Amino acid sequence: MTLDLLLVCLGLFLLQGLAAVPWLLALSRQSFRTQLPYFGKVVGIVTLGGILFAFLLGGNSGPGIVGIWGRFYSSILTLQVASDLFVLTFYLALTFWSKGGAVALAAFREAVRQPMFWLLTLAGMLIMGLAIVIPYFTFGEDLKMVKEITYALTMLIPAVFGVISASISVSEEIEGRTAVTLLSKPVTRRDFLLGKFFGITLASGLMTLLMSWVLVWVVLAKLHYDFQPSVTQLPPDPEWLNTFIAKTYGVAVPGELLRGAGQFVHDCSEALPGITIGFGQVITLTAVSVALATRLPMVVNVIMCFVIYLLGHLAPIMTEASQRVPLVYFFAQLFELLLPALENFDVSSAVIRDVPLDPGRYAIYTLNVLLYALTYTAIAMLGGLILFEDRDVA
Repeated sequence: MTLDLLLVCLGLFLLQGLAAVPWLLALSRQSFRTQLPYFGKVVGIVTLGGILFAFLLGGNSGPGIVGIWGRFYSSILTLQVASDLFVLTFYLALTFWSKGGAVALAAFREAVRQPMFWLLTLAGMLIMGLAIVIPYFTFGEDLKMVKEITYALTMLIPAVFGVISASISVSEEIEGRTAVTLLSKPVTRRDFLLGKFFGITLASGLMTLLMSWVLVWVVLAKLHYDFQPSVTQLPPDPEWLNTFIAKTYGVAVPGELLRGAGQFVHDCSEALPGITIGFGQVITLTAVSVALATRLPMVVNVIMCFVIYLLGHLAPIMTEASQRVPLVYFFAQLFELLLPALENFDVSSAVIRDVPLDPGRYAIYTLNVLLYALTYTAIAMLGGLILFEDRDVA
């Protein structure tokens, strides 16, 4: 073990400890000042962990093993940073939108505590894991199939959860008259409905985050599972990572550790646009479900959202295929105008390309799709507020 390796490991573990502070504070529900002795112990544990990690890498200094440890470290840090973003979001909501933020936090906790949340999440992860070993008979294109399956699951399962959770949470509180108690306090109907939507959307976002984390590992595992040295080649590291490693530790153990960490960051950056586009569909369908839940019971709401999902994908095809049938063409155009254009959230054509898309143009397209999702969400929530305004909840 060298001094450079020890310093790098201590620095990395200290970064993990700092990233853990926000969500640990959120779990403890106490102020930072009262938790100072506890966090002193955390710093000591982190320091000890960094020293032990340095000894572990010093005894297993193979580049492949060190690189895997770097990826694993970076993946844990990614989860912690994402958890911090959730904590920060709720902190800002409770600070600047106290009433709606409280409703959103309650809806988020209710959604995450449901067995359905973990059942759907674990089922999606299991299917992703099985996708690694399933033969597809695609003559060397199995990786593309795995990417298409994992991205589709990451987009579909959180959307299903968001629709069902919204239809249950909103309609049950209205039909069960429990909304009367909440609305009798200084909480407006707008705060109630928007808070419900915000909390359920964040719960769906948490599910998307967990499944996306598994997605990155599954794609990496499939890449190495099908790797044949004499036939296929692993994708090269990005230029920025090679430049950074060359300027720091080179091929030494600390450099390989940082290389593995940077590789996972690169994998996440490649997956992020597709995941963001898919999450746009989750937001849109959840908003539609929340709006319909103000008037419809849960079963009817879910069926309506399923019909909207089908028509949203089929309307452009119906419009193209029915140009010679005026009546069908009229209704197809009407569906395409009123219903969300869900084909915009399909990323299969982007993730299965042999040549990667231009990062700049891909980012602009992702922002456009996200803007469309937010616009349609705003329209759906406005309609829900109008429907809920004169709904009798007493």
